[in-house]
Order: sequence, then structure tokens, then C-alpha cells
Amino acid sequence: MLKFEYQSIELKRTVASLLFVLYFGGTALIGQNIPLTYSAHKTSENILIDGKMDEKSWQKAKWTSNFIDIEGTKTPTYKTNVKMIWDESYLYFFSEIKEPHVWATLKQKDTIIFYNNDFEIFIDPDGDTHNYYELELNALNTVWDLFLSKPYRNNGYILDGWDFKGLKSAIHINGTLNNPTDIDEGWSVEIAIPWSFTTEPGGRTKVPENDFWRINFSRVNWSFNLENGKYSRKKDATGKFLHENNWVWSPQGVINMHEPEHWGYVYFATDTDLKQKDFIIPEDEHIKWYLYKLYRDLKNGKIGDKAWTSTNGQLQTEPKLILNKVVTAVLEKFNFGFNIWVKSPFTNKKLVVHNDGKFETYDDDKQ
Repeated sequence: MLKFEYQSIELKRTVASLLFVLYFGGTALIGQNIPLTYSAHKTSENILIDGKMDEKSWQKAKWTSNFIDIEGTKTPTYKTNVKMIWDESYLYFFSEIKEPHVWATLKQKDTIIFYNNDFEIFIDPDGDTHNYYELELNALNTVWDLFLSKPYRNNGYILDGWDFKGLKSAIHINGTLNNPTDIDEGWSVEIAIPWSFTTEPGGRTKVPENDFWRINFSRVNWSFNLENGKYSRKKDATGKFLHENNWVWSPQGVINMHEPEHWGYVYFATDTDLKQKDFIIPEDEHIKWYLYKLYRDLKNGKIGDKAWTSTNGQLQTEPKLILNKVVTAVLEKFNFGFNIWVKSPFTNKKLVVHNDGKFETYDDDKQ
């Protein structure tokens, strides 16, 4: 190990912090919050969707950590947590949403539910950031479910009329709905989504046993006005609606839920007694975060050609240390855009983020 001569205590602290970051994953260097993880365990119990968690499986399941502000910097005013379990037919969600005034006004399915206080689920089964799903519910159990071919930044299409076929959901109010004369505890939502929602026509439903999906949760909370005993979103002095609060499970680092590379990791454990070890994020996922950091910076104009050096005819970044392994990103330019890729030192696979933002993995012999 190299021997350093430190000129000051401050320099020593700086170098020590840098070594810590390098050794434990390079998070600060790649500009990415490490997404949170959750192990959802299998249940053999019949789950009644009633907005309550009376079943033993729910009692045994662990809560997620408390939701945090979407940028990951502030503590929300009110507490939110989620639990997840699954069986051969459904993926189940239960969320407890604390707030002193439970109100909702929107009753038409597939209306813009986040104009009320709501609970939202985002699901990307294969983790490529494309072809993902969104579900929103308010305290009236009004549902908005939709399919997105790409994030908004990549100009994909949105199927607003798409439905989670066989979805079951229920709300339980811990207080009184739309009653401003009392103080409520909050509300809870229970959801069952059939695995078949990902099945292509003529295909076969695959339950992701001992595998993971990228998932995140969001809660939208508005300041409100009361007029004639009715709730509505609060406006400022000019008549414009005040900005909503966005509270999430795994912080995005930006006020945008539609950057799926930031979402959490949910692992579907086959054991039912919670003895299985916590899920550990695969090493290649850490490289993937780095690739998306470069991708966002390129698309946003934060880095240009000067950030890359030409080596043996390839445009490359300076080597980065990720999980104590050196990785070098390569930029390939062509007439219609670019690709960014890394040869993984962990799996020997080629990890690629394409010009349209889609992530793909290639075996070494198919490069």
C-alpha cells in the first residue's frame, strides 16, 4: 500500500473520505443514490383485499423504510410505509398513509389521480427503463393505471387506456373521509396485481421467483383549502395551484419519477418464514448506475466531447473504480445518436445504454 505524507488534518480527512468512497462502491463518483432494496416473501395464505392487514402474512412482512422527499434531502411532513408479499397468482402491496385530513374528490377511472392526494406504484420488470407500468389510487379507491413505452425524456408513447387486468384494490380510512370537522389518522391501501399483466398474447406468465424487479412508490400530497366544508388544492395569491409534495420510497435525486434507473429493487423470495438473507444488489447494477449518469449528462449537455479521450480509436472516459474494480466507459457515435457501454469486470458481459435510453446486456461472444 502506498505511503502518504499528510500536510494537514483536513487533507487527511479528505483522502480518507475518498478512499472510503472508492472502496465501498464509488457512489459519490457516479452521482447516484444507491437504490433501496426490499425482499418480498411468498405467502400460502388467502389474502382478502379489504384495505386492512389482518392476515398473518401481512403481520410478519416487514415495512419499507419511511418515505423521503423525492430528491432525498428532506423528511416528509407525514409518514408513509409499504409492505409486499406474493403468491403464485398475485403480487400484493399494502401501504399505510398517515395524514390528519383524508380527502378525495376524483371518482372517474383513469382521470389524473395525482390532482388528489394519492399513492403510486411504478414497475419495470426487466429493468431496461422501457415498457414499464404505473398505478395511482386516491382515498376513494379511484384507479389510474397506464403503460409507458419509454420515459418522457425519450418521447415514448403512453397507453392511458391500458389496464391491470384482474387488479384488486381496497381502501380503509382511519378516520372519516372528506370530513373537516375531525382529525384523522390516515388511510391504508391494499392491492393485488396478477402476475399475468406482463404476459404477451400467446405467452406464458413467469413468476419472478428468486429474482428482482425495479419498483418504486410515490405519494403525492397537496396543501388544501376548505370552502363550504369541501376540500380542494390550495392556490397562491395569483390563483395558481401550489406545488405538490412528492414523497417516495427510494429517492430519485431529482423531481421526476420517470427516471426508472433510480427505482428500488424488490426481490421475490420463495421462503415464507423470513429466514432468507436480505437481497444484495448485483455488481453489474452498480455499473449500470454509472452508465445512466453518463447518459443523463450527455443528453442534458452537462458533458461534451472533452469528457472523453480517444484511445485506440474509441472515445473513453477516465477509468472509474466501482466496487473495487476498474471500469472504463466507451462512447460510440453514429449518424442517429450514440451508445455508451462498459465491459463488466464482474460478469464479462457488455452493458449498454442505447441512444433512446434502453439498457441491454450482451454476452461476450455476441459482441
